[in-house]
Amino acid sequence: MAASSEPQRRSVIIEGIELRLAQPDEMPVLSVGAESAKNQLRACWLVPSKSAPQEIPLSPRILGQPGVGKTTLAYTVAKEFSDEIYIFQCTMDTRPEDLLVTPVIGSGQVIRYHASPLTTAMLRGGVCILDEGNRMSEKSWASLAPLLDTRRYVESIIAGIKIKAHPNFRAAVTMNDDSSTYEIPEYILSRLQPQIKVGFPSAEEEKEIFRVNLPHSDEELLNVVSDYLGRCHSFELPVASRDGIHIIRYAERLMEKLAISAPEAIGQATTQIVGEEFALYLDPEFEPPQQQRISLADAEYLLTRFNPSGRSS
Repeated sequence: MAASSEPQRRSVIIEGIELRLAQPDEMPVLSVGAESAKNQLRACWLVPSKSAPQEIPLSPRILGQPGVGKTTLAYTVAKEFSDEIYIFQCTMDTRPEDLLVTPVIGSGQVIRYHASPLTTAMLRGGVCILDEGNRMSEKSWASLAPLLDTRRYVESIIAGIKIKAHPNFRAAVTMNDDSSTYEIPEYILSRLQPQIKVGFPSAEEEKEIFRVNLPHSDEELLNVVSDYLGRCHSFELPVASRDGIHIIRYAERLMEKLAISAPEAIGQATTQIVGEEFALYLDPEFEPPQQQRISLADAEYLLTRFNPSGRSS
């Protein structure tokens, strides 16, 4: 395996095939709170100094409602283990070649092979976060089976090569606690262990999340939306910190553009972002009748209805 001398186009040679490598990802904000989940992830990626030579890092799956910060949490911990973090967004259309190596026809009709973020992390000894893994089909997951056990390699049918993972390579998969596009096969779930669950943050953690993401926002707005999210959490509604950040950002713009009051702006922003049903919980006195309390599954349907573009972690 020989490294290219071109700094702007990183590449490696494997079995005579040149692979152009992906660039690592950067996230502007790190995770706040959730120390228990962070410590669990650290334990998964830690290789004890007295372990057997064949001991490898674990590849856990991180579970939680959309918007609770699973990807940010994984990225934050990953920065403690490597300078190179790669995030691969999984979708229902993800193919095995998307996960591993993609052929691209360049100038002169020459085929060039591009390594995915996952494959690049394998080769560079970085960390890869497979985001929303429960969106992928079994065919795509099957291509990763040997990587997720002690074999630690993948085989690219497209390039005709076997790629072995660097000893320092680590991986984690985030999954939303909602109806997935595909059922993940048991032989893959048995490799994605353990489960790490990320719940809604506490009131203080929620406010700190807002302060970190919205450092110039009015403290009153932060408090109002934080209290609103707390009420949503108490009724188990899937309204997360990310929704709160969107509400505050949009409310500030409405106040400036329309010259309306903060309560009006928050009410309009909440209605447009999470829907009228959930906006009712802005009222501290509001409490739905017992027979009208909705389940998490019904709540997910309502959010999908009002936000058809989808919600990621």
